[in-house]
Amino acid sequence: MHRAAKQIAILALVIFAAFGLVACDRNSSGSTTTAGGGVADSTVAATVNGKKIMLNEVERIISQQAKGQQSQLSPLELAAARLQVLDGLIQQEVLLQRAENEKLMPNDEEITQTINQQKRAGNFTEEEWQKALSDNSQNEQSLREEVRKQVAVRKLQEKIVGQISISDREVSDFYDKNKESFVSSRGVALSAIAVDPRDNGFQDDAKSEAEAKAKIDRIYAQLKSGADFATVARAGSEDAQSYLRGGEIGSATEEQLRQNGFPSELISRLFGSMQVGDITPPERSSNGQWYVFKLTGRQLESQNLNLDSPGVRDQIKQALINQRQTLLNAALVTTAMSESKVVNNLAMSMLNDPASLNSLRPVAAGNATPAAATTSASPAASAAPSP
Repeated sequence: MHRAAKQIAILALVIFAAFGLVACDRNSSGSTTTAGGGVADSTVAATVNGKKIMLNEVERIISQQAKGQQSQLSPLELAAARLQVLDGLIQQEVLLQRAENEKLMPNDEEITQTINQQKRAGNFTEEEWQKALSDNSQNEQSLREEVRKQVAVRKLQEKIVGQISISDREVSDFYDKNKESFVSSRGVALSAIAVDPRDNGFQDDAKSEAEAKAKIDRIYAQLKSGADFATVARAGSEDAQSYLRGGEIGSATEEQLRQNGFPSELISRLFGSMQVGDITPPERSSNGQWYVFKLTGRQLESQNLNLDSPGVRDQIKQALINQRQTLLNAALVTTAMSESKVVNNLAMSMLNDPASLNSLRPVAAGNATPAAATTSASPAASAAPSP
């Protein structure tokens, strides 16, 4: 692991693996130290109002974020990672407890809907989904618990954000100070219908290369016969975004299209010979999926925007809301922390025995058991790839 990758891992991590390296007589958590400096799963890294945050929870997240290469972190890097991971878990726990007090916990149906949305967004087959769970040391039960916590905290944050109001004067002032940022770049707006040869669980789902080719040809024939693009997309697209939005995938510049793997010949047609409303013949991407695109808009010259330009006021308003949301979320964490009794055993053990930092090393991966952790990434982290 390169030095930069180590630092990224440290910043992303949220668990405590080397805590058990501290001698037992200095450990106020009641844990036991294993041979070779490991820590038993019973180690309590911290408590929040009496609720325990366990060592194996911290260790699992470190292993997950470091891609199993946490052994290549130096002792000091590992110690920093554990502190940061644990701090994240503590903050999540105080927010979760506040959400529970405000009766914002999701029901089973909300949890299931959230997981299904993640599956669709990542375009996962069932086999790929199960592998992703396994790679993240999770199972369906632990994932549901993790999602339960995530949704609860999100509800708490949304409750606060819902109280934000933005005046017209604030919008105008923001525009006046940032006029140079409001430019409509040369680009095209596209809709797309995708067909994937893998089994993705969509309706009318293609499950092989032959089925995918036959389906995209059938869709293309429907469109050439005058069928409504949005209707066909909602009925047969195997991409989560286009499936839900009637094919609409947004606008892009030439550079963005190239970065997303669009062939140069197709880009030239989109900016040249095609007319708005035209559709492309089936195009196969490097990931094996088939696409039909519709050119829904095109702008050949960059233009300055004003407050009356479509979407500008909404864009500014959302930016101002986001600024306030960041501040309010920080205030929420600070308040929740101040109202909670937090005992950080990991930090105390490091202070009690600074010399132990010189020899810290991670617990073996086999010692970490699947556990719900509100700060770890769920398997569906990325959207379906573009052609």
